[in-house]
Amino acid sequence: MPDNIQSLPEFDACVIGAGAGGCATAWALCKKGLRVLVLETGPEYKPQKDFHLEKSDWELQPFPDRTRSKHSVTYAEFQTLENQFDHLRSWNHINGYSNQSGQRQPFAYHHVQAVGGSTLHFTAEAHRMNPKSMNMFSDFGVAADWPVSYKELEPYYVQVEKIVGVSGPNKSHHCSRSQALPLPAHKISYASSKLLNKKSDSQRDMKWEENTLAIPSKPYDGRPACNYCNNCNRGCTHGDKATADRTFLKKALETGLCVVKSGCHVLELTAGKNDQVENILYIDNDKKRISIALHKRPVFINAGAIFTPRLLLISKNKYAPKGLGNESGQVGKSFMETLFYNVAGLHKDPIGSHRGIPSDVISWKYNAPDAIPGVIGGCRFSPTTAESELNGPLSYAKRVVAGFGSEHKQAMKHQFGRVLAVGGIGESLPNDKTFIDLHPDRTDKYGIPLVRINSHLDTMAIKRIQFMRQQCEKILLGSGVEKIIEQYGTYDYFNSTHVFGTCKMGADAETSVVNSQCRSHRWKNLFITDSSVFPSSGGGESPSLTIQALAIRAVELMDLEG
Repeated sequence: MPDNIQSLPEFDACVIGAGAGGCATAWALCKKGLRVLVLETGPEYKPQKDFHLEKSDWELQPFPDRTRSKHSVTYAEFQTLENQFDHLRSWNHINGYSNQSGQRQPFAYHHVQAVGGSTLHFTAEAHRMNPKSMNMFSDFGVAADWPVSYKELEPYYVQVEKIVGVSGPNKSHHCSRSQALPLPAHKISYASSKLLNKKSDSQRDMKWEENTLAIPSKPYDGRPACNYCNNCNRGCTHGDKATADRTFLKKALETGLCVVKSGCHVLELTAGKNDQVENILYIDNDKKRISIALHKRPVFINAGAIFTPRLLLISKNKYAPKGLGNESGQVGKSFMETLFYNVAGLHKDPIGSHRGIPSDVISWKYNAPDAIPGVIGGCRFSPTTAESELNGPLSYAKRVVAGFGSEHKQAMKHQFGRVLAVGGIGESLPNDKTFIDLHPDRTDKYGIPLVRINSHLDTMAIKRIQFMRQQCEKILLGSGVEKIIEQYGTYDYFNSTHVFGTCKMGADAETSVVNSQCRSHRWKNLFITDSSVFPSSGGGESPSLTIQALAIRAVELMDLEG
């Protein structure tokens, strides 16, 4: 039984999860004049205290996962690796195959439970969805169509870009804009400029352009311009990166209408009569169980495409016997993971690849769903040297330069800063063997079943990975790389940052979980505003901008009586 049962007289809405979608939702609610309570299971990070880029051992300090969220995810057994695809296995020229087994292995779901969520850890790419990727079922017979069009979403993209301060070019070949971006594009680093080698036919054909980034190219809205330390993924000490807590949530708090409670773990939602969610049960920072009575007030779930379905599936009772919002049986289905391939090599020149922004240029040439010959679903390419953690001397000593002693020292001096890596991220399409469910035996410390990831790569996914590998090698060799030293990807590992689709939106209540306004088809005060509502993944676009645009739109169109 709860230690404390509370009504919610001082709040008009509750938001669960303070990541990209949750912070945007809170801001939109406050903008509407509503009082908002935000519950976040993770802590609030203090950049100067928690991130360690200024220390001499910075390279030994990955992003600090204080909740150890990786350990709250379990995995089903994955598929057997086939000999014909050995060329897709992850390897390093010093250490050999990284997966020595004959089966695909779990590596990680890179998810941050904290105020700001995974935007604290992300590379700050700020992409719009390719409109051609929003009609995958109608045009290609796969995935599902979006019940909201790009044209309807475009004004909300503009709002998000202004709030986060997106830097980038004002023209892109894969999507149109009604307004210019608020900040100019960042200057391309010397290392990335090698990808734009106009003397190479393969490079010229890639149509590289400056990436759109939630990183200010000049001071913006109280944040400084980027200092180009090339370590976005370790946590931004400098304070320039547009994390959700420094943008949307900051503005929500400034209204005086928003209260954030960190360290509050939601255990379940209680379904009640008249198609209303009646209560939220959570454990607060003092380990007390508290039940909030909603009294028809809206609740917005933003736990991500893995933990949102978990919360819905464990929230079952006589009114919701299959789990909250699961009348269609689609909660946890249509799971789409990150498909990627990454190749690194040694450039013939000292290019200083340890400096800059992790992904300052991008190629959308193969982003459209029909852009890859013989494959449904596109991909994009960008430099990934920093994301591969090949921007410091320790990584060079372990993965780039072989040997030891004085020869090793001289080789380190010669080769440091010469590694150039390129990665492709591709479309992930649903299949019946890839889904999210609850583990039948394992539970968390509260006795609640852990979430379980079921993942299977079908033939089309493997073809897409194969294309990305071939193209990455082609790009690097055309840029002046003389020796490939490392390759890794998702053929032999589950390794996801961007995940989608487990509570997909749609017009038909029989085949989807929420409608075009991100509201449950049945439960009148239940909304989901994270990437779990995506009907398709897109061809490698980073999802935060789309998550935030959908969240703002959901609040603007909210009608609890309809």
